Amino acid sequence: MPKIKFTKMHGIGNDYVYINCFEQEIDNPNELAIKMSPRRFSVGADGVILICPSDVADAKMRMFNLDGSEGKMCGNGIRCVGKFVYDNSIAHKETITIETLSGIKTLKITDKDGFADSITVDMGIAEFAPEKIPAKAFGESIIDTAITVNGKDYNITAISMGNPHAVVFCDEIDSLNLNEIGPGFEHHEMFPEQVNTEFIRVIDDKSLQMRVWERGSGETFACGTGACAAVVAAVVNGYCKHDTEITVHLVGGDLFITYTLDGRVFMRGGATKVFDGIYEF
Repeated sequence: MPKIKFTKMHGIGNDYVYINCFEQEIDNPNELAIKMSPRRFSVGADGVILICPSDVADAKMRMFNLDGSEGKMCGNGIRCVGKFVYDNSIAHKETITIETLSGIKTLKITDKDGFADSITVDMGIAEFAPEKIPAKAFGESIIDTAITVNGKDYNITAISMGNPHAVVFCDEIDSLNLNEIGPGFEHHEMFPEQVNTEFIRVIDDKSLQMRVWERGSGETFACGTGACAAVVAAVVNGYCKHDTEITVHLVGGDLFITYTLDGRVFMRGGATKVFDGIYEF
């Protein structure tokens, strides 16, 4: 029976199984994600992330949700990839580049005792054009736009941060039944490739509270690209300001997001190694 070496890591509770493909070859990542992700019967994770060689960056990241579908980008995941690459001397330097399906991302590493501690990721440009998200809509953007989900009207702001997001501002989010309403957003006809949905309570102009329903995974403790989309949406809707670090409080902890006047988004946060293991597949 084949044995796969892996590392369990998380970014504020958004946990994945990380596999070093510099040392081993994985030819069935979709199936592997389905088998390794269940929490009661397997390793337990939000999915599987492969850390692979790259011809254009220090490493390449491939992310697979717990249902086996491949995602283009994962904000909490890429910080953990950065930590793995740094801590294991694949690229032990202050600035690391990671290739993703959403392009090459640049990471700034803050070192503590020889290990990566805090990591800042240049997440790139926030995209509003419907065809970039993708979303079925007319016009140049979907900002504070009403849609109907499960018979109820919601106003959404749709953004791509390398993957699609629909941000909903609410007065109260703790009591929301995301298991009931989340799939309605995820599979809404407006989004042909499904959508991640962030439910946001504005605390003040420098802090937000967030819960997230991720396509292919359900509700998770945190979502890095979702936190970025939330801050971008908060700025364009007038709740927060450009060039200000905004604290996003998620179920698993806090992320710190800055949306610049030139449209770039920067995400700062930690990454934690949990354990190493061997999986018999």
